Amino acid sequence: MTRIRIFFTTFIAVVFGCVTALGTDAAEEKGRWTRGAPMPTQRSEVAVAEVGGKIYVVGGFAGQQELEIYDPIVDRWSRGAAIPHPLHHAVAVGWQDKLFVIGGYTDGWTPTASAYEYDPSADRWRPVADMPTARGALAAAVLGGKIHAVGGVGRNGRNTSAHEAYDPATDQWTSLAPVPTPRDHLAVAAMEGHLFAIGGRRDGSDARNLAVNEAYDPTNDRWEERASMPTARSGIAAAALNGQIFVFGGEAPSETFSNVEAYDPGTNEWSVYARMPTARHGLGAVVVGRSIYVIAGGPMPGASESAVNEAFSLD
Repeated sequence: MTRIRIFFTTFIAVVFGCVTALGTDAAEEKGRWTRGAPMPTQRSEVAVAEVGGKIYVVGGFAGQQELEIYDPIVDRWSRGAAIPHPLHHAVAVGWQDKLFVIGGYTDGWTPTASAYEYDPSADRWRPVADMPTARGALAAAVLGGKIHAVGGVGRNGRNTSAHEAYDPATDQWTSLAPVPTPRDHLAVAAMEGHLFAIGGRRDGSDARNLAVNEAYDPTNDRWEERASMPTARSGIAAAALNGQIFVFGGEAPSETFSNVEAYDPGTNEWSVYARMPTARHGLGAVVVGRSIYVIAGGPMPGASESAVNEAFSLD
């Protein structure tokens, strides 16, 4: 009888362990991935944004100047006018039918304050007002009609806490409350009237990855700490969909991440979703319709590139 009881107890424990594992796997499988046409060029450390339902990819670690344009409706790539100067680790945002590309590195690893506007209807670039603080590996998002540029690496090779907002209507920058945790290779997204600065690394070292999540309230020009991301990582991309901020990819010295973790500002909680089919860092993520398109990025830590185009949806 004792042997039977021990066997039964062990059997239940094993079954329970399997159910728990399956439950965890099921949680990780929320969401669905599909593949789109690969980008014509392989790139990493790109700037990616959506304008008018199309996705624009600018710059890259190898100094690519070609403007790659993806139309998700027909699953096809085309090209626009080349950006005036080679850039990598820049940021891009779409606003009022224009594409804005800000900061990054040029001439090797020199942080720049330059900012450009691209008009898709005219296929033309023009310079706009420089950022007050030159920096690369920064992050940006639109909040309240202004483009907020956060963090990055300054000209001294160290992190800057700079938080500056560009008003396209006036072509002027305004300095705002600095981000509490200076960092680079972070992600920024806007939701529910706040700006969220997530993850990143200290002074360019992916051995010093962060999970920090800080929220900016423009009504009082203040930052506050929120629930940390489950996985510390940098070289990430983020996009807001269905009331959550999804964070994709990243790197550490020995690996690239396929993690997909989503933050809900309403509950201040994180959830785990289906992993990316291709682990990458230095990638871009943008929403078109009901999907998030995750494009380019390095599949190995450091200087690697890809042309991968994968789309995530909750359907």
